[in-house]
Amino acid sequence: MKIAVFSTKSYDQDYFEIYAKDTNFSFSYFETDLNSDTVSLTKGFDAVCIFVNDNANDEVITALSENGVQLIALRCAGFNNVDIKTAKNHNIKVVRVPAYSPEAVAEHAVALILTLNRKTHKAYNRVREGNFSLKNLIGFNLSGKTVGVIGTGTIGATFCKIMNGFGCKVIAFDIQKSDALIALGVEYKSLDDVFKQSDILSLHCPLNDATKHIIDNDSIAIMKDGVMIINTSRGALIDTVAAIKGLSDKKIGYLGIDVYEQEENLFFEDLSERIIQDDLILRLNSFPNVLVTSHQAFFTREAMIEITTTTLKNIEAYKNDKKLENEVT
Repeated sequence: MKIAVFSTKSYDQDYFEIYAKDTNFSFSYFETDLNSDTVSLTKGFDAVCIFVNDNANDEVITALSENGVQLIALRCAGFNNVDIKTAKNHNIKVVRVPAYSPEAVAEHAVALILTLNRKTHKAYNRVREGNFSLKNLIGFNLSGKTVGVIGTGTIGATFCKIMNGFGCKVIAFDIQKSDALIALGVEYKSLDDVFKQSDILSLHCPLNDATKHIIDNDSIAIMKDGVMIINTSRGALIDTVAAIKGLSDKKIGYLGIDVYEQEENLFFEDLSERIIQDDLILRLNSFPNVLVTSHQAFFTREAMIEITTTTLKNIEAYKNDKKLENEVT
């Protein structure tokens, strides 16, 4: 099989070359995203392998079909960037990596919490400049705080367990409750109650019509003053304009995000020598109580191995006409 890999970074290629050496797949790596302008590159390929910022919309999938592509292999869990209905209409199979090291994402969420709270990033820079003052570095104890978790799937459940270990009171909202988490002491509540009661709110739900902008002006208004909001899931769960207003009004005390609504124009690229045209991200970065990382929560060795090997297994299953365990339908 000939496979076109889009949004390729050096580390993607390194892992594929290590773990695909015993296959007879032929990979071609493209640094560019897959979109309507680049879909012409897929002529002559049997499959495409894409990531979070690639755009497999109706137009792109139609072109993929015309170019002979039969499989879209996502090397991520989310699939909101793929028009599944159009893919089905063109008989293009879509597979994904449903779970890869949930600890990686959950632990990064905790890293954002600890960094924002104890201001270790600021302390590091100060000390390197010879400033050993503690002024404005005060934080708070996590123990005893109420942590609200929206979405208790694999990653959210892992996060709940970690925060339980800190001695936090963990409350959660999900349409499906976990008996294992309830046994651990997690209390499921209504969405509004989670908003109202949380000192720290962490988002771990998928992005869909029901969850888009789940954090907006209305939800922020009923939160505690000085609430900490953490998002390591999908950027559009947060209405960025509403978050900026919440920060300006001092309603939001801390914001830590590893994802961003318009991240496809920014993340994974070195823009240090360019003028960034996104006014919202510039505004976010102007707040001293905001911490932005560029979609790196997944980025551990363990996760990269799982992503690579699962993607290869998905492609192998399709090639050998076996059941697609990770098919998106």
